[in-house]
Formats: sequence, structure tokens, C-alpha cells
Amino acid sequence: MATVKKTTKTVTKKADEIKTIDQLRADLLIKTTDLLQARRGNAAGELTNPRIITVTRKEIARLNFAIHANELASAKETK
Repeated sequence: MATVKKTTKTVTKKADEIKTIDQLRADLLIKTTDLLQARRGNAAGELTNPRIITVTRKEIARLNFAIHANELASAKETK
């Protein structure tokens, strides 16, 4: 059997897609509420796709990383 190689596409952000720290924090707040609702739905048995919890957790981690990176970059610029 032949092995199938998968290639990943690198995604670059355009200048208009770069968000400020405040926008990232607003997105983080939305994602955390989504995660809480998904966990409640999963506990109640209403959630049809439990993978949503994993995806949302990863999105929250990405947002936290972006916020931290922006804070470090802004602190570096002020020095």
C-alpha cells in the first residue's frame, strides 16, 4: 500500500486581518463562553459533536498566545 503524503497550506494574515489586543480579548471572551456552553451541552447530552470542545480549547490557546505576543511586542517597542 502506498503512503499518502499530506501537505499543509501556510496561512498568512493580511494587513486588515491583524487584530488589536482589545479585539483579541473580546474574541477570547466569546470563545470562553462558547466553551462553557459546549461543556454544559455535553454534560446534558445535547451536544451532537463533542469535538467542538477540543477545537474551542485550541482556539482559546491560540488567542491567549496572540494576546501575549502582542503585549510583548508592544512592551519591546516602548523600551
